[in-house]
Amino acid sequence: MKTDTSLAYDIPGKFEETRFEKNHNVIFESSLEASKMVAQEIAELIRSKQAENKSCVLGLATGSSPIKVYEELVRMHREEHLSFSNVVTFNLDEYYPMTKENRQSYHYFMHQYLFNHIDINPENVNIPDGTVASDELNQYCVDYEIKIKEAGGLDFQLLGIGRTGHVGFNEPGSHINSGTRIITLDHITRVDASSDFNGIDNVPKRAITMGVSTILRSKRIVLMAWGQNKADIIKRTIQGDISSEVPATFLQNHANATFVLDQFSASALTRFETPWLVGGCEWTQELKSKAIVWLCKETKQSILKLTDRDYNNNGMSDLLAQEGSAYDLNINMFNILQHTITGWPGGKPNTDDSHRPERANPAKKRVILFSPHPDDDVISMGGTFSKLIKQGHDVHVVYQTSGNIAVTDDEALKFAEVANDFAGENDTKINFKSIIEFLNTKSENQIDSLEVRKLKGLIRRRESYAATRYIGLKDENTHFLDLPFYETGQVKKNPLGAEDIAIVKDIITKIKPHQVFAAGDLADPHGTHEVCLNAIFAAMKELKPEKYMDDCWLWLYRGAWHEWDIHEIDMAVPLSPSEVLLKRHAILYHQSQKDRVMFQGNDSREFWVRAEDRNKNTAILYDDLGLAEYEAIEAFKRFDY
Repeated sequence: MKTDTSLAYDIPGKFEETRFEKNHNVIFESSLEASKMVAQEIAELIRSKQAENKSCVLGLATGSSPIKVYEELVRMHREEHLSFSNVVTFNLDEYYPMTKENRQSYHYFMHQYLFNHIDINPENVNIPDGTVASDELNQYCVDYEIKIKEAGGLDFQLLGIGRTGHVGFNEPGSHINSGTRIITLDHITRVDASSDFNGIDNVPKRAITMGVSTILRSKRIVLMAWGQNKADIIKRTIQGDISSEVPATFLQNHANATFVLDQFSASALTRFETPWLVGGCEWTQELKSKAIVWLCKETKQSILKLTDRDYNNNGMSDLLAQEGSAYDLNINMFNILQHTITGWPGGKPNTDDSHRPERANPAKKRVILFSPHPDDDVISMGGTFSKLIKQGHDVHVVYQTSGNIAVTDDEALKFAEVANDFAGENDTKINFKSIIEFLNTKSENQIDSLEVRKLKGLIRRRESYAATRYIGLKDENTHFLDLPFYETGQVKKNPLGAEDIAIVKDIITKIKPHQVFAAGDLADPHGTHEVCLNAIFAAMKELKPEKYMDDCWLWLYRGAWHEWDIHEIDMAVPLSPSEVLLKRHAILYHQSQKDRVMFQGNDSREFWVRAEDRNKNTAILYDDLGLAEYEAIEAFKRFDY
């Protein structure tokens, strides 16, 4: 994917990359790089206003998207003496009702990430008040608008975007002329916020938000979006028609608005998803595979049935001219997909492996299966896990985090009460009475005590042992790292640290694996998967000079949120009906994660249902392409580290 490395705002809103796109957008390799560029633009604006002895009026957003921007602004204040003394801020929104002290309030968020760390005048900070009496709300919202106008209007508005296409809390149906007001939150918005509130029942149903017209009056607008979860709504916003059903599309009419994206949020744009429909392509093998799979879906035909006409009628005439004929293209693609399929994920001994995804030798491999949480192993590759053990490999499962934050208080209380009843007064290892008292009197925003977190971690640890024993793994091959970055007792985690990487390095050094399986699913709504994967990347990079790493292959699996696209799959492991059932039972050993999944993202299905449906759908796709029919398939992509 081609990406920009600077914010080239020549004439924002006046041009686009293709005829499909209606918003100026800049795409970066990573959200960190993009955030630094946005922070730099804000800093330059602040300094230019200071030089003119004027106030700089900023409209600010909350949520995960702007966090790195705020962190960079704080760094610039500390290290580059960026002053905020002339800055006036207006936040987009706030839940209603909501106290300022509540950890989920946007007042708390803004002070946690920005205001507590800079020299802004507290009187210049304006955040909608979630405690205003209901009969005073209308006048309060009018006064908020007046205050923005009296400040000179917004010089710069920072935005994120929700899955419904909302900006601020302007949900679908919001009018282009809407001003600051109280609004009822869309169900999808509340579902997306549910993990922050430990369940959708705790998410406020209403919010105060700046209106669409308020936002559009800003002199400059930057909308940021990161990650695969935002790809579909970004495509609808940038390429769709203007509609109140997707309020962010109103930005198409703003003369100075830019969408700042990472490569994942931009991935569904036509120029990346189906570039052959935009113009000429450089036909790499990966792009050819992607295009042919797409063509099969578009024409509802298997690979070997595609004709020259199919290619010509769907924007691939240059590919056809390059390769010579549909027959040659079809046979080549069929063989590529056929060679990804194997029932021997550790390699098949004493067999020609020239067309197999894994090596035949060594016949018995040392394998590390990294699992970010204490259930990703069985959710994402339970069938392959079982095959590796049955086929004689030395398999080790390594749980990177304790997963304690995902155990409900009710579940922990149940275990504590049982343990307390059983132990009586004689067990002094854990004071279960104090745990029971804590959980029964825990306040809304209180972080779990160390003892409670230890109990919740032990619940998940014992569930993991039960699942791996069922799969057939020896207890001594099950490892728990409890990486420090995770142990905050909150949804918000610490950044990846040197200690985390050192712990991962130690386990790799100890086992000296031939195969490493790791979670490559970056759609985890709270980022734990990404941090865990980065820890593995960093550890393996540091260990690369070691001789045993020359023979170590890294395979990435996808988790509970997305699957690899067919053209991305390097190894497809078929599962029989009995193996699908074994995988289901292994997942169900994680009882604390059943029924009330706390961090499920935007999918309300239980994890075992998602995993089963995903594996069966992958098998159906292979079948539709004309390959063998299987009950289910687990998919992996090889990564060169």
